[in-house]
Amino acid sequence: MAPLSNADDYRARAKQYLPKGLFEYIDRGTEAELALSDIRQSLDNIKLTPTVLTGQSGCDMTCQMFGRSYPVPLVIAPTALAGLVSYTGEAKLARVAGRLGIPFCVSTQSVTSIDDIRRGAPEVELWLQLYLWRNRDLSWQLLERAKQSGVDTLVITVDTPLSPKRDYNQRNGFSVPFVPSMRGICDMATHPRWLVSVMLRYLITSGMPTYAHYPAAFKTAITDDAVAEDVKIENALGWSDIAEIRDRWHGKVILKGILSVADAIKSRDAGIDGIVVSAHGGRNLDIAPAPADVLPAIVDAVGSDMMVMADSGIRRGSDALKYLALGSQGVLVGRLPLYGLAANGEQGAYDLLAMLIDEMRSNMVFAGVNELSGLRDILIL
Repeated sequence: MAPLSNADDYRARAKQYLPKGLFEYIDRGTEAELALSDIRQSLDNIKLTPTVLTGQSGCDMTCQMFGRSYPVPLVIAPTALAGLVSYTGEAKLARVAGRLGIPFCVSTQSVTSIDDIRRGAPEVELWLQLYLWRNRDLSWQLLERAKQSGVDTLVITVDTPLSPKRDYNQRNGFSVPFVPSMRGICDMATHPRWLVSVMLRYLITSGMPTYAHYPAAFKTAITDDAVAEDVKIENALGWSDIAEIRDRWHGKVILKGILSVADAIKSRDAGIDGIVVSAHGGRNLDIAPAPADVLPAIVDAVGSDMMVMADSGIRRGSDALKYLALGSQGVLVGRLPLYGLAANGEQGAYDLLAMLIDEMRSNMVFAGVNELSGLRDILIL
């Protein structure tokens, strides 16, 4: 096989390996997919003016997030069903994060439970992403499991009140939960490497993959179309719910999906520790602003009072640097680790993220910046 030299190479390999329905679920946006192109364009429009003759040949990307030191300001973002991309994919991503010295955020909708992820990656810093269930008591039980697994950082996704309209999922016969269809079965059958190494391996070892965080009484296979009302995602989430979670959770609380100054200020006033300025990777509101376009104003409003991070659209190390130059203190990366998993399992995810970090480092050297704080000084909008 040809060597994998950049994120596009890994994406192409993932497209070959994964069933079309699963690949497009990961890769594409929503409705007309305007947000995807807007995010890309917003990042492409940002430039950094290089400073030359600095007498340096390296740079320091160490950073502080919530009082802890990290070698780079990256977090592996929560992504649903990573365990379908690769067998026990969430545990593999956790180990990758551990090797890189960065946090891994576990999705509520993961195929591997946070307990098993912890057993598979005992040293990594785990965060938990929360979709609040309609039965609050069941959500509180999940939070307790997270605490017992050593989690002290909770990331609440606040930008998904409905299931987004993704026409291609219907055309591909792909749904979550999965509903068997002739189109979907043919799609899996025409990707035999994935079928054997992922789906059949689950069927042989643990049965049909499930949403691992569902309580035992509600646990259903991902092919089950009927999901108990109690564990449906709360679609009427409000600030009172955030206040209750803040009271119950004694660790750090982050709200993911903030795109306005007003909501950033409300987050700060509610005692939230951090926010992620995010358009959900272009997968939710197709007419939402791109994070890069709103990030500077949000940082100016609350950046001195709370942790401000960003995500959406990362393809190169330079993209991550642009978010950092705009004032973000950390960057979450979602699709890239999944491309790496599909391309070459755990090692593929590690190699792709290591490549991203190398690109960040080389761009900083070319720009003549020896530490992250200098990026804002050379930013051109």
